[in-house]
Amino acid sequence: MTTTTDIVAKLWGLCNVLRDDGVTYNEYVTELTYLLFLKMLEETKRENRLPDDYRWGALARRQGMEQLDYYKSLLLDLGKAKDTLVSAIFTDAQTRLRKPTNLKALTSNIDQLDWFSAREEGLGNLYEGLLEKNASDKKSGAGQYFTPRPLIDCIVRLMQPQPGEMVQDPAAGTAGFLVAADRYIKDHTDDLYNLPEAQVFFQRHNAFVGAELVPDTHRLCMMNLLLHGVEGGVDNIDTLSPDGEALPKANLVLTNPPFGTKRGGGRPTRSDFSVTADTSNKQLAFVEHIVRALKPGGRAAVVVPDNVLFEDNTGRRLRTWLMDLCNLHTILRLPTGIFYAQGVKTNVLFFQRGKTDKANTRAVWVYDMRANMPAFGKTRPLMVTDFSEFEAAYGTDPNGGSERKDQGQDGRWRRFGRGAIAERNDNLDVAWLRDTEVEAEEELTEPEDIAAAIIGHLKAALEEIEALSEELETDNEDEPVAVAEATE
Repeated sequence: MTTTTDIVAKLWGLCNVLRDDGVTYNEYVTELTYLLFLKMLEETKRENRLPDDYRWGALARRQGMEQLDYYKSLLLDLGKAKDTLVSAIFTDAQTRLRKPTNLKALTSNIDQLDWFSAREEGLGNLYEGLLEKNASDKKSGAGQYFTPRPLIDCIVRLMQPQPGEMVQDPAAGTAGFLVAADRYIKDHTDDLYNLPEAQVFFQRHNAFVGAELVPDTHRLCMMNLLLHGVEGGVDNIDTLSPDGEALPKANLVLTNPPFGTKRGGGRPTRSDFSVTADTSNKQLAFVEHIVRALKPGGRAAVVVPDNVLFEDNTGRRLRTWLMDLCNLHTILRLPTGIFYAQGVKTNVLFFQRGKTDKANTRAVWVYDMRANMPAFGKTRPLMVTDFSEFEAAYGTDPNGGSERKDQGQDGRWRRFGRGAIAERNDNLDVAWLRDTEVEAEEELTEPEDIAAAIIGHLKAALEEIEALSEELETDNEDEPVAVAEATE
């Protein structure tokens, strides 16, 4: 067990203290983030970002009700701090703690952690470990915005982000994709030391941009970026609103956008949307944003549920439009069980924005990582090695230009020409191997995994019902209103 793993376990243990004070599972990490931010600034000698009166030492040495009252004032005032990163983390922050003894237990236990070893292994790794622990605990519900790290790392390796590129995640969550892209670039530039000074500044301050709608998730995102040496870049905005139009054009988009429909059936309010302006389906609208966000020649990898591949009407129009404007060269059919909260079957679309707006897709390669695979979950976690065969088939060209070989009807890797896809009415939900999902699910033994599988099927059914309902509404809107003739 590494020091980081040990500290993450101890920090997660502090959640028992929080629960005793009425803090719910989904509030655990947010509450800890406030305290860890103060402590980590002390450990990294960056407390100059804070007002003199609101630093870790001043909080930790206080006792009783005085400490709790001081902490409440600290949260309120840091939300108004001049430092934009500090204010972003503490905007509208409030503690759920009510007992002074519990706050003292938290500050004392945090002080006693092995911070020297944590700094050596990387404070960013420590915080990411805490986020991953929270996401893997199904009671917390945090998995809804946490993409599995093995999947993120696979996608980033294939997309090969480069120094000087603008990287965007329009649904950033806890910044997993942006942090992984930053790490990839640092690993290939000797931690940026091989770059000119101006480019180093760009990488730390301007290279990574995005949006996150949920305020508490945005706090975690900003904290994660800070601890990995990235200053800001992600705004607390709705990408599908006019605010999303202001996001800068990107060389690379990496994202796992939210699934489902907008609350209340609302439509995107973007003036630049033409394909998905009439749908409340968020994943379809995010795909349109991504295409529009790419610079000519820019590339993207986006996680989408199955209905994006087969939905008719708006879905079909979007796919046709996408394949015209972009080279949709690869689809990865992901195995079941890797997303707990969404509970739906998912894929990764890999595409490159064309220099023109017509006929950019000549063929789509599909890799089926779903059929004849185990049902992933607590008993069988997803690992980096699970993607090795796909990465080998994909090749070294991030834009799908490597030499590829169709593995035939019995293989996982197939090529489908644009003409063949058109004959399918641009339906991209292509499967040729026998699906053994039911058999795999029968082997599940952990109650949490069994419950997750049931929830997954229910959510998938609800998604299909919502999509059908929206299609019926659209059809009714298109029908002419019949006027009854008056009879004598």
